[in-house]
Amino acid sequence: MLALRYKAVKKHTMSNKEMNPKTPRTFSPMAQKRREQALQEKRTRIMDAALTLFSKNGVSGTSVEQISELADVSKSNLLYYFKSKEGLYLDVITHLLEVWLRPLQRFSPEQDPIETLSEYIKIKLEMSRDNPAESKLFCMEVVQGAPLLIKELQTPLKNLLDDKSAVINAWIAAGKLKPIAPYHLIFSIWAITQHYADFSVQIKAVTGKDLQDPVFFDETLLTITRILLDGLKP
Repeated sequence: MLALRYKAVKKHTMSNKEMNPKTPRTFSPMAQKRREQALQEKRTRIMDAALTLFSKNGVSGTSVEQISELADVSKSNLLYYFKSKEGLYLDVITHLLEVWLRPLQRFSPEQDPIETLSEYIKIKLEMSRDNPAESKLFCMEVVQGAPLLIKELQTPLKNLLDDKSAVINAWIAAGKLKPIAPYHLIFSIWAITQHYADFSVQIKAVTGKDLQDPVFFDETLLTITRILLDGLKP
């Protein structure tokens, strides 16, 4: 009799659980927003730490443990956001590439080419001044043959350069710019402006200055602009 009563109680208890399944935890809109911000801040902290170490030591010379220590997160927490060190590296460098290419994306046939190119040179030099680690990391990747970035270079980057080369050719056809090979013009702007980040040690050793010096920055910008653009004015 007791056994039958026990079974009945057990059955009744299980029925209640089945009738009232556990509902997932919910957050208020404000709490959800704070949670998302905290997650994004942690992700950004990890990427910043990775950038610092990758730009100094390369991918092979940097460990997940070093990144997690610098970002002040656990290794398991880091691997929650990024599945591998290589995946983290690719996220860092593709984000860098996106930021670098945004100013180039603004080129359009309706613009004045000398003003547009002058502004682009200024923005690129400011990036070298403010984000030298990013420039050095990209340089290191390309010098090594871009093993992790080659697909980004072959498709999105190539498509953008094809598009903006067409814009430069439109400026030339409209008589706004003297004839020039568009790809070489863009490559030259990249090479000269990024030189001041990638070889900052050499520049400071020779001149005793770097782009953090406002006078030196202005002098550098004026010189680069004249070298690249004076011969292109119609």
